[in-house]
Amino acid sequence: MTEPLLDVQDVVVDYGRGRTAFRALAGVSLQIAPGECVGLVGESGSGKSTLGKAVLGLAPVTSGTIAFDGRDITHARGADRRALASDIQVVFQDPYGSLNPNMTIGDILTEPLTASGTGRREAQARVAEMLDRVKLPRAWADRYASEFSGGQRQRVAIARALVRRPRLIVCDEPVSALDLTTQATILDLFIELQRDTGVAYLFVSHDLGVVRRVCHRVAVMYHGELVETGEGEQVTRHPGHPYSERLRLASPVADPVAQRARRLAWLKTREDVTTTRIGTRF
Repeated sequence: MTEPLLDVQDVVVDYGRGRTAFRALAGVSLQIAPGECVGLVGESGSGKSTLGKAVLGLAPVTSGTIAFDGRDITHARGADRRALASDIQVVFQDPYGSLNPNMTIGDILTEPLTASGTGRREAQARVAEMLDRVKLPRAWADRYASEFSGGQRQRVAIARALVRRPRLIVCDEPVSALDLTTQATILDLFIELQRDTGVAYLFVSHDLGVVRRVCHRVAVMYHGELVETGEGEQVTRHPGHPYSERLRLASPVADPVAQRARRLAWLKTREDVTTTRIGTRF
């Protein structure tokens, strides 16, 4: 891998203090190269979204370091964190709650540009370009989010993330709230946009099938630790850790007979996961 764009080293995140403290991340290390998509996968509560929030400055880092393009951003606050917005953006899970219902789509996309000092005319031209990129008509800039479907809203959210031309986007379960057909079109859009712009993704998901489709490398998280990291095809189809295998078996298949066999195998992995030392890395 080339010099990493994002370099996470031994990051620990604790919530609360004293006897009520909860360790959400326990010494996580992860790197993302420029233009690379790294999938972070695990069940709910595994800590995967917490890592994304730590990169965005939304979760407190107890120890360890997060570096972006060689610069330590672990505890960046105020003006330093706002300056990072031009390089690091986010697409949230909920396409219905992430857009201001009182603003037109054009205003939602223009706001981050004008707030950073971009002139009104240039901002409007950039917004038109972004709507083209996410395959929405330019004329829809005058509409409100309530007029759009979930998939269309997520396209707007992606356009908002891209409008400042960032180098890294944290994608936090960006398709989990969408139906399967819409998921497929949005995933194809992510792939196309990365190819055209060279942006890197930290792609958080609970679904191995999703990360297999879009990610170059995959990291599997369990109880705040990374238990397996490797090439996307290898980890999602032939995982080496019992927990990764459990995630693979949890993905449904269309054949009822094969699905029953997969279900029985999934139940067996529950025993293997509890008897395997989770800290082992492959």
